[in-house]
Amino acid sequence: MLAMKLNWANRITILRLLLIIPFVSVMLKTNDPAVTAAARTSLRYFAIVIFLVMAVSDGVDGFLARKGRQVTRLGSFLDPMADKLLMTCACLLLTSRRAGIEGFLLPPTVVVLIIGKDLFLLIGFVIIYFITFQVFIALAWVGKVANTLQWSMVAGILLAPEISRVVPGWIWCLRVLWWSAAGTAMLATLIYIRNGSRYIAEYEQRLNEKSTD
Repeated sequence: MLAMKLNWANRITILRLLLIIPFVSVMLKTNDPAVTAAARTSLRYFAIVIFLVMAVSDGVDGFLARKGRQVTRLGSFLDPMADKLLMTCACLLLTSRRAGIEGFLLPPTVVVLIIGKDLFLLIGFVIIYFITFQVFIALAWVGKVANTLQWSMVAGILLAPEISRVVPGWIWCLRVLWWSAAGTAMLATLIYIRNGSRYIAEYEQRLNEKSTD
């Protein structure tokens, strides 16, 4: 019965959520000493394919939802959740020696800033809801830029061994990319704080106006 109620946009989003499991499983084996070097490379390629499928599906489900006017509350909740879960898992994996790409490990500070932004937004969402009893989602262009940089950063690290053979200074390009992703994440957090504070202030002002009427 549930499957019949799901539109195609939501089904693709759920598929993206499910693909996180094999992505994490494969990445955890990419540096396993018990696995041959050739097998580790094949596993990394498989992880890249899974990641690219998830990246494409992120655009497809949004396109279907808008074109078919299939935007639902479930989709509005699942889509960002899938993106944040994937990015959290990817960042944690790429900063560890067990699953990261040798020579291209993601700095822990970048991971803290990126994951910290999502955690802070979640806490802010809950606080605003309990104060106003309304759902407030502040969409800003810098948030979209931050997400694009994060997706590009993960793809760039996963493909780094191959790209670095063609672009010798690829590690420096990656450093610019991941610090840009971290910087825009911080900026998005500050903008959310400003927008959230204004939303609460406007809500309290409306309450005061009603009480004085």
